[in-house]
Amino acid sequence: MVLEVLTPVRTRRRARRQWVFVVVLLVIGVAAAAIRAHITAARRGYSDTRGATVVHYTLASRLLGRSLSEIGVVPAGGGRRPLLVLLHGRHDPSPVSWLIPSKTGPESLLSNQFFRALASLGARAPVVVLVNGGGHSYYHDRKDGPWASMILREAIPDAVRRFRTVTGRIAIGGESMGGYGALHLAALRPAEFCAAGAHSAALWLTGGQSAPGAFDDAADYARNDVFAAARRGAFDRLPVWIDGGTADPFRSADAAFVEVLRRHSVQVTYHVWPGGHTASYWNAHMSAYLRFYASALAGCRA
Repeated sequence: MVLEVLTPVRTRRRARRQWVFVVVLLVIGVAAAAIRAHITAARRGYSDTRGATVVHYTLASRLLGRSLSEIGVVPAGGGRRPLLVLLHGRHDPSPVSWLIPSKTGPESLLSNQFFRALASLGARAPVVVLVNGGGHSYYHDRKDGPWASMILREAIPDAVRRFRTVTGRIAIGGESMGGYGALHLAALRPAEFCAAGAHSAALWLTGGQSAPGAFDDAADYARNDVFAAARRGAFDRLPVWIDGGTADPFRSADAAFVEVLRRHSVQVTYHVWPGGHTASYWNAHMSAYLRFYASALAGCRA
């Protein structure tokens, strides 16, 4: 038997080699985790979150009697942030459409625009929660479920608790069906929001003009008419953003809604930009949208 005699120098060398080996393993582990995260993100349709953390979670709605997949986006930098609630459009399979405008075609090239826009806000970036409104709820209480009540009484309070956002600083916005939904929810509880935004909002001047399935019947439209809410003064103390494309089918109704707001001296920002009712249009203006919400949240009294 040959015994190895370790001198102090050889002992230190062996310890250094072992330490280097451990460090290399740690580096490899961190790199592998980063690669896995990148691959997972890419499979979901976005490859670079610009430091933001995307949280997929489930909301068990007692009011609807079902579970809904929700998404939270926590910007880089830490600290308590205000909350921005965004509502998706009709027929979108899930709220992830805000992050993935299209998995195929030229619009897929814009899939990281949301994260670029959020990162550009720096310390003013809010926590963003993408709420699930089903395929065609139009975000109001109706025969197939109390969708508005679910968002106001369950989804938003849950998001405030889950992400520990700043109490009293909440903005809401949406595109298409979600644009109508954001206006409707803000009109129900204007004191609870710092701002409301509607991007190519699906609005109709009368119930008879509305798309099939948007409302249960004429009475349902009348109960949830945002034009009537504006005339009652629901938006009088609330900053509102409205925009739409030059070729958007809702352009006339949206413009009429802006006129109602202006007659009530509402603080409304209104834009008509080139484009249609498409994801490429909304993504082209994502930075402007998020700047509006961040500014309104920063100036809001909690």
